[in-house]
Amino acid sequence: MEEKNRIIAACGNDCSACPRYVAHPYEKTEEELLHTAELWMKIGYRDHVVSNEEIACLGCRPENWCRYQVITCCAEKGIKTCAECAEYPCQNMQDCFAVTASFEPMCRRFCTCEEYERLKKAFFEKELNLRTSGNRGN
Repeated sequence: MEEKNRIIAACGNDCSACPRYVAHPYEKTEEELLHTAELWMKIGYRDHVVSNEEIACLGCRPENWCRYQVITCCAEKGIKTCAECAEYPCQNMQDCFAVTASFEPMCRRFCTCEEYERLKKAFFEKELNLRTSGNRGN
């Protein structure tokens, strides 16, 4: 995917690669969303298969649930991503990176190569995405 088409979330996730992200032009079929819900259960992101409505995502918003409250923190500081923050990487983001990385072994075990590569691009490269997003000078 071309760099200009990438959508990097506040935490560094690549929404444009995410199998949950459904905003135009990244719409998903009902079948794709069901597959994602089943995959999320298989790899331990959820304890049951959730509805397509629950798995679908239109992107980060302060009113959305986020374990780390990243979008809320960024909104309060008036920044787009954590990479723009003077405190980056704060303990909250270090915890976020660690928990995300803890899911990688299950993904490698249960995902097809194609599924794993997509999840790697969407989630497991968040630290790299923040470092190279052009929002931080290092």
